[in-house]
Amino acid sequence: METPPSTLLQLLDIETLDVDLFRGTAPNTDVQRTFGGHVAAQSLVAAVRTVQEERSVHSLHAYFLRPGSPKHNIIYTVDRIRDGRSFSTRRVVATQQGKAIFHLSASFQVHEDGPEHAEAMPDVPSPDELENLPDQLKRYGVDWQPPHPEWASMDMRYVKLPNEAAAERSGRLQAWIRSLDTFPDEPHLHACVLTYMSDVSLLGASITPHGLFPGGPDRIRLASLDHAMWFHRPFRADEWMLYDMQSPSASGARGFSRGQVFTQDGRMVASVVQEGLTRPKA
Repeated sequence: METPPSTLLQLLDIETLDVDLFRGTAPNTDVQRTFGGHVAAQSLVAAVRTVQEERSVHSLHAYFLRPGSPKHNIIYTVDRIRDGRSFSTRRVVATQQGKAIFHLSASFQVHEDGPEHAEAMPDVPSPDELENLPDQLKRYGVDWQPPHPEWASMDMRYVKLPNEAAAERSGRLQAWIRSLDTFPDEPHLHACVLTYMSDVSLLGASITPHGLFPGGPDRIRLASLDHAMWFHRPFRADEWMLYDMQSPSASGARGFSRGQVFTQDGRMVASVVQEGLTRPKA
């Protein structure tokens, strides 16, 4: 029997079954649904395995079709849509028990030079000035336990906790994030790790303008519907990154959030957009 993954490094080490066919092992968890970032990151790993090494992922667009079950492994089928002179495109379908649960399209590009500009990083406290998430929550009497085992291999430090942002009805969350696993110097792997981490808190920003926050006492259902990312510059996911998340709109029981990711020295390295279900429970 396979040992279930308990770290991000283990989670992303998916198994090759055949040409363009892969299997991701499910972690040992008691939650009812597979974490969305888990499926997105493993899907990107599958796509990466079919692309020439010199081509880096620059964008991905994905839809969550059905809730994934943590009781079953996930099969990833890759379709090699296109290999051009500069770009490659891959489509990945993730299935469980014969049903599609997730669909991802990713684009890869050889390195090219051109004009460059980027927004400046917000002025926030450094991660060394902030407590880690378990200690931050202890101030509110919460003994936080990771809902997914691999979350224990992440370090996340909010500038303001979601409940504090909800009290201010800010529509903005900011957190320093990094993987505690040390990853090899492979840019594709770091992009996959960031893909996982980018789904941890983004949707929560869309309910803070209403005085709500994930895990709060109010009965509201949160679920990712789609997810898109653009990778602008190289980075390491095992070093500190600021994740600046804002929600400009919510309507129709759907919250819309966007995020920017910066390295600690202020380089903007990625952008993220997500829409998710924000449905009040009966």
